[in-house]
Amino acid sequence: MLNVLFIGDIVGKPGRKALGRTLSGLIEEHSIHVCIGNAENAAGGFGLTCQVADDLFGLGFHALTSGNHIFDKREIIDHLAKEPRILRPANFPAETPGVGHYLHEMEDGTSVGILNLMGRVFVDSIDCPFKRADEEIKRLREKTNIIFVDMHAEVTSEKIAMGRYLDGQVSAVVGTHTHVQTADEVVLPNGTAYLTDAGMTGPGDSVIGVKTEMAISKFLSRLPKRFETAGGEGQVNGAVIAINKETGKAEGIKRIQIRQE
Repeated sequence: MLNVLFIGDIVGKPGRKALGRTLSGLIEEHSIHVCIGNAENAAGGFGLTCQVADDLFGLGFHALTSGNHIFDKREIIDHLAKEPRILRPANFPAETPGVGHYLHEMEDGTSVGILNLMGRVFVDSIDCPFKRADEEIKRLREKTNIIFVDMHAEVTSEKIAMGRYLDGQVSAVVGTHTHVQTADEVVLPNGTAYLTDAGMTGPGDSVIGVKTEMAISKFLSRLPKRFETAGGEGQVNGAVIAINKETGKAEGIKRIQIRQE
């Protein structure tokens, strides 16, 4: 059995500090072999820097996925060409720097494919994630039958559709982006573990990571606001997926939710 830990949207310093306190314990408790996290908001709540990425790898992550905020810190653009463990959505245009999948090689020779996709409803107008998934999975399956997919999307229907579309083709499809963990974890009929949203690893006393008063003010006034990441202690959200190493099919999925103290 192969156990994959996926950590949902890491937001700012509170999220990173919470992981510093808990990640090694989670890895030990759940006998984790591969650790993945969505880090597009890990630096100051918006984007990712080279130093923050290195810090996260130092905590125990094997790969970092992202989404529409991956380029908010411009220094990461050139870094993506040198660091294949940091993914941007595979269905970004071909000219976009970086790659959308990564093949992690374990010490025992097992390979784990990690694929990052992004939805199109209420987000950016980019290439079709379903068609790009077909192309990327075909390439990955030449090397491994264990494939984890981060589906970064706004609406639940698009994420559920992707889970159903890829059922039996990949080991897991877990959604990100909304920062609110859903309670619909399931192993689909053909062996793909699914969760609509892994949730947020960041400041729980907030509005999806943003200072509460700022978020409320924007809703009340409809005026543009420069959001800031909330402070305080962070919560940790994610999921553990148990995968059969021989078949590549999931045998279980469990949500992780550690609330701020």
